[in-house]
Amino acid sequence: MDLDLAQVRAFVTAADRLHFGQAAEQLAVSQQALSKRIARLEAELGVQLFLRAGHAVELTDAGRRFLEPARRTLADADRAVAAARHVDRPLRIDFWGHLFAPMRTLAPVIDHVADAVTVETGPGRDLPGVLDGLARTATDVGFGRVHGVGVGNGVGNGGTRDTAYTHRLVRLEPVDVMVGARHPLADRSQVRPDELRDSVLWCPAALERLDFYQRFAEHFDIRAESGTANLGIDHFLEQVAADPARFALVPADLELPERIRVRSLPLVEPTPLYAWSLVWPAADPHPGVAPLLRAFAEVGGRSRWLEYRPGRDWLPAGDVSEVEGGSGSVS
Repeated sequence: MDLDLAQVRAFVTAADRLHFGQAAEQLAVSQQALSKRIARLEAELGVQLFLRAGHAVELTDAGRRFLEPARRTLADADRAVAAARHVDRPLRIDFWGHLFAPMRTLAPVIDHVADAVTVETGPGRDLPGVLDGLARTATDVGFGRVHGVGVGNGVGNGGTRDTAYTHRLVRLEPVDVMVGARHPLADRSQVRPDELRDSVLWCPAALERLDFYQRFAEHFDIRAESGTANLGIDHFLEQVAADPARFALVPADLELPERIRVRSLPLVEPTPLYAWSLVWPAADPHPGVAPLLRAFAEVGGRSRWLEYRPGRDWLPAGDVSEVEGGSGSVS
């Protein structure tokens, strides 16, 4: 049979959303038109792809089997159209880890590669959200802290391997402690992590969504709490400044707003490092990925972005394995 790509796209979009109304809105068609396309596809295939119960939608076993090949088919079709039209599509990079200011690292690299690649950037919510965007070909590269790494270069959950993605460590950024003016350590020139055990690590979101914060709190035996809603960086800083028991972790040398009375102090003995990585599809990556990697190597090499000093620096165990596995440098 010859697949109708409009029907396949309707199926993939509905499978990603698990909501026909949202899928129809994304495709700019009526919900009735979307349902008809999926019904025709099911009739052609001779299988049911979705289970529908009121507003709830879920994939059948056949739907789950069909999803990834269907996604690849659409990606191949999009590339074929672009090739026929001689379209050089910009490299799309979605980033996350917003508290750690990802654009401070991305900006000089994008400037360095500007003559070779046109780059578009946009914020992603978190690692799972960006991986979903990569799977849907809505983005080409993710930039942030990649955790849950298994064997080889795959990225998965809970240490399992997912061969659909490749990743590379590109920067280890020193982390400071940020405290309000009334914190007991506010007048210090530097702070050790073990001196924070009587304080509270204040988080911009639930701890289980912030792997680096969670690993830091567990390793140094520090209590962690979070507010009820993430209302942006300024609100987060105000929450830290309002309570003399709270502190936060921020990138070293991050420019802080003058109107909020907070201080950023170096963390030493050891210095925590925040690991930044790129992640992209293993199969048929965007041609801009290779020059982007070269640009990271050149810019990062000059700035010693992958310097790691065992005993003086601290990384979560998974990040240490990345460095020792050859993605970074040990000095």
